[in-house]
Amino acid sequence: MPRFNANLSMMFQEVEFPDRFEAAAKAGFKGVEYLFPYDFEAEQLVELLQKNNLEQVLHNLPAGDWAKGERGIAIFPDRIGEFQDGVGTAIEYAKALGNKNVNMLVGIAPDDVSNDVLTSTLIENATFAAGELAKNDIGLFLEPVNSRDIPGFFLCRTQQCLDVIAATGSNNIKLQYDIYHMQVMEGNLAPTLEKNLGSIGHIQLADNPGRHEPGTGEINYPFLFDFIDQIGYQGWIGCEYIPATTTVEGLGWLDPYL
Repeated sequence: MPRFNANLSMMFQEVEFPDRFEAAAKAGFKGVEYLFPYDFEAEQLVELLQKNNLEQVLHNLPAGDWAKGERGIAIFPDRIGEFQDGVGTAIEYAKALGNKNVNMLVGIAPDDVSNDVLTSTLIENATFAAGELAKNDIGLFLEPVNSRDIPGFFLCRTQQCLDVIAATGSNNIKLQYDIYHMQVMEGNLAPTLEKNLGSIGHIQLADNPGRHEPGTGEINYPFLFDFIDQIGYQGWIGCEYIPATTTVEGLGWLDPYL
């Protein structure tokens, strides 16, 4: 049976972020993820996890100035030092929180840098991050993001990520496969999951259109959950969706899996 964790950046926004840990636990979740932990002291987050018997599943590497629209800095040749410092910060938090993996958002491609330079910078940064994380028994995920929601995002298809992973030569990088993003970009969900199962470290979900909970859009999630089970996926599935109404009101889809 699939294991679902709550994404606290998107779910339970009816309450303040620290209170979302308790809300997720009361809803039946055993694990949580969120975009970034860095606005909080690690000790506070550890206390919230322990108090609510939750496993920290995932957070992202620092991704630049989110409020100004930045969505990662791993492709920028003039920010390699900043990226490397961010890897160190992410390791400190991951070790404190107990999560075994972090995700790397690569960024929106600038118009004034060639694709070759962006690609080589990304490979260099991914190789560095994977190596530093491996020293601390932490894995790195690489995620394609749809270009409808984030125009210009540098990696927007499954194969692009797999090519970057292969170019690093690292065995410490896996694909973070977001069903919603890839439905927008590619479709063909079940065959892609099966073909690349060995390269997938984490799955995320939302329905399309709207990026709401399963059952609100076009994706046949009951079929897909059964299929994911059948092919032998053992990891978490992160619920990275925007509830259509309130979070709790929209959790009926989850009842068969708790």
